[in-house]
Amino acid sequence: MTLYRFFAETAARWPDAVALETDGQCWTYRELHRLADGVAGAVLARHGRVPRRIGLLAARGIEAYAGYLAVLRLGAAVVPLDPRLPERRLRHIAELAGLELVLAAEPADWAPRVLPLPVVAEEGALPEYSGRPDDEAYVLFTSGSTGRPKGVPIRHRNFADYVPYWVKAFELGPGCRVSQTFGLGFDPSVFDLFVAWAAGATVVAPDPGELLTPVAYVRRARLTHWFSVPSVAGVARQLGNLPTGAAGTLRHSLFAAEPLTRELAALWAEVAPASTIGNIYGPTELTVTVTGYRLPAERPAWPDTSNGTVPIGRPYPHLDVVVLGEDGLPATEGELCVRGPQRFDGYLDPRDDIGRFTFFDGTGPAAEYDGSRPLTDAFWYRTGDRVRWEGGEIVHRGRLDQQVKIRGHRVELGEVEAALRAHPQIDQVVVLAPLTDGEPALTAVYTGGPLPAAALHQWLRSRVPLYMLPRHFEHRATMPLSLNGKIDRHRLTDVPPPSP
Repeated sequence: MTLYRFFAETAARWPDAVALETDGQCWTYRELHRLADGVAGAVLARHGRVPRRIGLLAARGIEAYAGYLAVLRLGAAVVPLDPRLPERRLRHIAELAGLELVLAAEPADWAPRVLPLPVVAEEGALPEYSGRPDDEAYVLFTSGSTGRPKGVPIRHRNFADYVPYWVKAFELGPGCRVSQTFGLGFDPSVFDLFVAWAAGATVVAPDPGELLTPVAYVRRARLTHWFSVPSVAGVARQLGNLPTGAAGTLRHSLFAAEPLTRELAALWAEVAPASTIGNIYGPTELTVTVTGYRLPAERPAWPDTSNGTVPIGRPYPHLDVVVLGEDGLPATEGELCVRGPQRFDGYLDPRDDIGRFTFFDGTGPAAEYDGSRPLTDAFWYRTGDRVRWEGGEIVHRGRLDQQVKIRGHRVELGEVEAALRAHPQIDQVVVLAPLTDGEPALTAVYTGGPLPAAALHQWLRSRVPLYMLPRHFEHRATMPLSLNGKIDRHRLTDVPPPSP
């Protein structure tokens, strides 16, 4: 099975069902299918052959969705390019991906060859679809901690179990109306589109600015299914745009890509009282998400985790997970490692694979992958995320690279953040560890009510050891967000801490 076949089979089964609503227009499966074929035909007519990978420079809008499907129809891999990225980075990604053609709804003077969108369909029949499960479906680029783009190729077969699993778990079918909050350069967008399209549901794209008023978006679009980063709800709360009980059409809500606090989940439960609430987790390298947890319907049954977040749950039944401690052996708390049919085959640049995989067969400590032998399915992908088993569920405890030493003590920045989130007047919090005179010094950046630093310091002293107390506290009206809608820690680190 391929992503394109998930869509095409639905188009054959329910051609008159609405597949997409965007820019105030509705497109049936038949119409979207025909439009995608037209774009694919134009690529063939004007380029002469099918490139291995095709860039797609488009945000939302019919040209973006038709372009995405057209690339898949040709059997090529989509390389989504966010128009908001700097031209220098777009050019770098195009070089790394080996792009020779870009479908562009925006100016792209930096691209090797551009086919502007929208295009008029070319005459002539397309060749029979020949996409295979082993073919690349898309290539996304992550920046990582160094800022250097790393190419992540995902193959169609990585979705073979994932899409049917979520069609069933999300209870999707014709008549369901699904949000599309993620940009095409962020892999949860593939969930938005192809899990919905595999089920015959309608994808409803937001109007510009509607993610700042998510409840208005839910009401206007009559959404039944919601999926976003928690920050969408968090920012809306700060702006006063989360009216209680107003999202009554929602039946299911999912959050991913950031910690979902118990407090924010409780607020969303008030906003959408008829909706289930789920927290799902997964890095790009593991094909969107790999674990999930659904909160019980009754609030008293919600788990009380060690850091106040909703668990990320358990792995999907077709995946294997192991939590490895610092000694390379299974532990209650440590690094989450995953393998199975959703695990990618390795980065575009094989040098990036070194240290990101590990071999563990249960007979001894895990051995880090060093590139000296082939990367087989037996290897586990190292997520870089610290987790803990609590009550039979996995709780996300932060990134391993967010661990620092303060006066000889090992400090998890996520633990300090969790402690501060318990303050009744704090909404969001990020704890940083910039170097001061060569030593890390904790700085807490928070939103909510502005509080005197001395009062915060005193309140926190009864909850964490002395060495975990931030040296600086900085209040913000809102947190800076990345292009994917998550809190942008990198932009926070660019701001020097205020004087104590």
